[in-house]
Formats: sequence, structure tokens, C-alpha cells
Amino acid sequence: MHLNEKTLESKQVYDGRVVKLFTDKVELENGETVNRDLIKHPGGVCVVPLDEADNVLMVRQFRYGPRQVLLEIPAGKLEYGEDHRECGLRELHEETGCTCDEFTYLGYLVPTPAYDSEIIHMYLARGLHGGEQKLDFDEFLEVEKIPLVKAVEMIMNNEITDAKTQVALLKTKLLLEK
Repeated sequence: MHLNEKTLESKQVYDGRVVKLFTDKVELENGETVNRDLIKHPGGVCVVPLDEADNVLMVRQFRYGPRQVLLEIPAGKLEYGEDHRECGLRELHEETGCTCDEFTYLGYLVPTPAYDSEIIHMYLARGLHGGEQKLDFDEFLEVEKIPLVKAVEMIMNNEITDAKTQVALLKTKLLLEK
């Protein structure tokens, strides 16, 4: 089959709390074999919480990978087999304290397709109702309200660098312009 790779062998070399690492032997379409490293990840969900004045509830938190404090939309990891809609509603409530009347699916993105199986599902939450955060024991973040127009400017000025946040906010902006 054209543009396909066939897995011949797969060996798990690491089993972590969030990811599993595999080294696979694959056959290319020309018959050659190569090794591929693959991170298996259960996926995630991100939510654009948009209030009636088109302000986005965003979270500022330290991210260990880049070792920086990032401004992002609320998001979380799926458990294997978990429904992404339910996960998104849970993360919205946990991180912002909000529930919502409307929860619109914006599609999904594949953040790192070369070596990671992660898929991130995106939602737009409207008709927000405030409440109390229910952060996980290892979660520390600050909620900020930023006008959507300003958030898009921040993306264009490289002040918001998180990929899922960029994609979901830009999709939201385009959706609202229709």
C-alpha cells in the first residue's frame, strides 16, 4: 500500500504514568526496514471557555517540558478509553470552576505526529456558570479572563505559544466571524 508503514515488531521500553514508549521495527513501502520510536499517549481535551462578552477564561501554569509558565486554555489528559466530551466538561469545572450550557466540538488536532500517538480534542464552552475550582493535588494555576480578540493578538505576537491553545482559539475566532 502506498504511503504506509507496516509494523513488524513492537517492544515496550518504558511504562510511565502518562506515556508508554515503544521501539518498533517497520517495513517501508519500498521494502526496507527501519526502527521507529513511538510514544503512546491516551490523548487529551482542551476547552475554550467563552463568556457572554467574548472573554476567554485562560489558565497560567508552570509547564515542566519547556520549564516555563504558559498561558493556556483549560485542558487535561484523557484516561485510556474515556469519553473526550466528559473529560472536557470535567476539566472545565476542575480548572475554572465553571459549568456551561453549550459545549460545541471544534474537532481535534495531532500535535506531534512523527513519534507520538496523542490526539487532542477541542471544545467551545458557552453559557458559563461560575463555581469553585477542583484542582488535582499536583495542579497549581491561576485563571485569567482575556478578551478573545486580545488572545488572538497574543498568539500573533508569540505571547501564547501553546499549540492546542493557538489552534482552538483561532478556530473559535473564525467560527464566531461566520
